[in-house]
Amino acid sequence: MNDEKRTLLVTGGCGFIGCNFVRLVNRELPHWRLINLDKLTYAGNLQSLAGVEENERYRFVCGDIGDAELVERLFGEEQIDTVVHFAAESHVDRSIVGPGEFIRTNIVGTFTLLEAARRHWPGQNGGEARRFLHISTDEVYGSLGATGLFSETTPYDPRSPYSASKASSDHLVSAYFHTYGLPAVITNCSNNYGPYQFPEKLIPLVCNNALQGLTLPVYGDGKNIRDWLHVEDHCRALVAVLQRGRPGHHYNVGGNSEMANIDVVRMICDLLDQRVGLLPDGRQHRELITFVRDRLGHDRRYAIDASKIKAEIGWQPAIRFADGLAATIDWYLEHRAWLEAVLDGSYQDYYRTMYGHAEGAADLG
Repeated sequence: MNDEKRTLLVTGGCGFIGCNFVRLVNRELPHWRLINLDKLTYAGNLQSLAGVEENERYRFVCGDIGDAELVERLFGEEQIDTVVHFAAESHVDRSIVGPGEFIRTNIVGTFTLLEAARRHWPGQNGGEARRFLHISTDEVYGSLGATGLFSETTPYDPRSPYSASKASSDHLVSAYFHTYGLPAVITNCSNNYGPYQFPEKLIPLVCNNALQGLTLPVYGDGKNIRDWLHVEDHCRALVAVLQRGRPGHHYNVGGNSEMANIDVVRMICDLLDQRVGLLPDGRQHRELITFVRDRLGHDRRYAIDASKIKAEIGWQPAIRFADGLAATIDWYLEHRAWLEAVLDGSYQDYYRTMYGHAEGAADLG
């Protein structure tokens, strides 16, 4: 793939992984232009990209990936040659309570993007100049037993409305490659962690609750196992896939860091004991741990075989989990204002402050 110039439509670029990807590209790939399309739902935070908007190679557009007219217009205006599709409803608990939005965003929204790419990339869909990179999850594979790994050939077996909607979108993307020759690539990643993660996910939730002296809820017996991947490692993998990945292929992206949830929670508690001291009553943060009723359909174990991306593309994770977790906790301690703004909802005022009176700076779709 020619890296001299790219024009990327990044969907969900104000979310956790998306904002880290935008920051990485903005910092290290000056020949790539970024168009960030984000609906700014509860998990989309413009403050996570503070400073990036100053770059002339970056444009933010507030809008829905399901808005076909808006997506069509962006493809035409910006001559998009690369799509990096992060935008998704992603919280399993929310999908159990209200699955409808997951169907609309994860399936219908993906379809809208695929249709726009198909119409705007005629005749050269299989060429080197274009890519449609669809970011998915290891949850589409279902649950593992005590042994084994998810590979790119593992049959899909989703267990929640969230993972079912992502599996459906994966199949759509794959179908557009096989039917229309759309130069699509799919990545399936393990659990991400790192800066700017919305505090409904395990690591920032535990960190925040512990700092406030609140209980630390752990599902079931806490022995559900996840493979943890630092978000910067993930974003570097995505850049590598854009540069060297083969259209029509899946690439699993894992951190080689399997941990039981309870062990992650205990590590966070110990880090906080070291960094901020014991609780006001002299207890260790571990004493806040409370086991709660298990989640419906809770997968027992996920683990990724990332040998294909290593062999074909040369990528492997560089950040050890212990180091990455410590750096992540330090980041949250140093950015308490960011965390507090998310928790009290005031982060949503940032859009109005930054763009509400700036003619043409943003596009409300």
